[in-house]
Amino acid sequence: MTAHRPLMVLGCTSDAGKSLLVTALCAWFRGQGVRVAPFKAQNMSNNARVVATSHGSGEIGVAQWLQARAAGVEPDVRMNPVLLKPEADTRSQVVVRGIVDRELTATPWQERHDALWTPMAEGFDALASEFDLVVIEGAGSPAEINLVDQVNNRMVEHADAAALLVSDIDRGGSFAHLYGTWALVPEATRERLAGYVLNKFRGDPTLLVPAPARLTELTGMADAGVLPMLRHRLPREEGAVEHGEAPSGAPLVVMPRLPFGSNLDEFHMLSHAASVRWATDVASFEQADIVLLPGSKHVVADLAWMRERGLDVAVAQAAASGTPVIGVCGGAMMLGLSLDDLTHAEGLAGGSAQMLGLLPIRTTMVDEKLTVRSSIDWEGEQHDGYEIRYGQVSGGDDLVIGRSELGPVAWRSGNVVATTVHGLFEDAAFVDRLLGIRISSVLDDTFSQLADAVEQHLDTELLRRLISM
Repeated sequence: MTAHRPLMVLGCTSDAGKSLLVTALCAWFRGQGVRVAPFKAQNMSNNARVVATSHGSGEIGVAQWLQARAAGVEPDVRMNPVLLKPEADTRSQVVVRGIVDRELTATPWQERHDALWTPMAEGFDALASEFDLVVIEGAGSPAEINLVDQVNNRMVEHADAAALLVSDIDRGGSFAHLYGTWALVPEATRERLAGYVLNKFRGDPTLLVPAPARLTELTGMADAGVLPMLRHRLPREEGAVEHGEAPSGAPLVVMPRLPFGSNLDEFHMLSHAASVRWATDVASFEQADIVLLPGSKHVVADLAWMRERGLDVAVAQAAASGTPVIGVCGGAMMLGLSLDDLTHAEGLAGGSAQMLGLLPIRTTMVDEKLTVRSSIDWEGEQHDGYEIRYGQVSGGDDLVIGRSELGPVAWRSGNVVATTVHGLFEDAAFVDRLLGIRISSVLDDTFSQLADAVEQHLDTELLRRLISM
């Protein structure tokens, strides 16, 4: 193994392009023959994937799962040792080493730091000992001086990483963002800021002159390159996937834009073959060919949101008219009769909530969260997927159409289908059978596109120098 100095990507702001740049760098370094692993000490996302762990299986943020795929290595829980999954504006579920930590979830934020640092540092150290190179993604901005920052400043010092600072130039004010961030970070971080990247640029980069040279003069950070606004086909790390690239005549798939929607990235391939519309009002359901209820981190709250807007009625009317209505995990629970919250997971104080009543199934929330990769027998055909849920679904035994080693996982009554399994909509054979829509994987082509962008638009000699020991 050839050891290289770690490389960290920090951002001036959230959504500056850190995840995309780390994915691109993983793909590029892989192409250079480097055995590279991604790492993010702490992520905040309701989009997660199930991966193997030393104790079975656990969950990590989808960004690190994608970055591992770009690197050509098996996704590992150590690549994202702390995952925060928002449940309300001021509350998040804390996942440590892939497993929900109830004690830390209940602990006030400012009292968590020491407990979270250990899995962060140990996760990085383990990857650094096994791979040639670790490319680290920061979180938010390292200049958020109101926070105790372990994910950016403490981690870059712990790893002794060289760092690139990325700014979203499409927002405007990038040079001020870059200079202000450089000025505000701790000295230990500033001395490791080796270069900067301008991301999402539209137009002629020569028009930036003389600003890059002036910024280098002021800060010592090298101009590492300008990435154009890339029309890539990665799923968004957060929120809905809607690409608008569906062929003419493609079916219209309508999905409620749930406030606590989760695992929405699993529909990224579908969005390239169908016209996907995210609904926040009843009018959005007009002319729907298919209605999909996606996963939800907070089923009761999301269903209440739907009822406030009349979307529950729109779903019921679609089902009554013969339109295919499909629910995935939290969406599947919504299609049932009731949800019993015996563990307070949904904030019902041990009560029960009425669901949409389109399938005779019931959900009971339990103490232990299920995170497992599953092989599904769906009406005699095998498909792979994964499950992340607290809810145990039962009933409708005569309607079961899909089973895993754990029991029933899919039910059908006429044109209404429910499944607790995520990932099936990334399986071309499954989508073709269920919906008659032909999809194809776009990830490998996208990874190649991103690696080419690094080669064409970034200073690759600088990258090589930064990781040289």
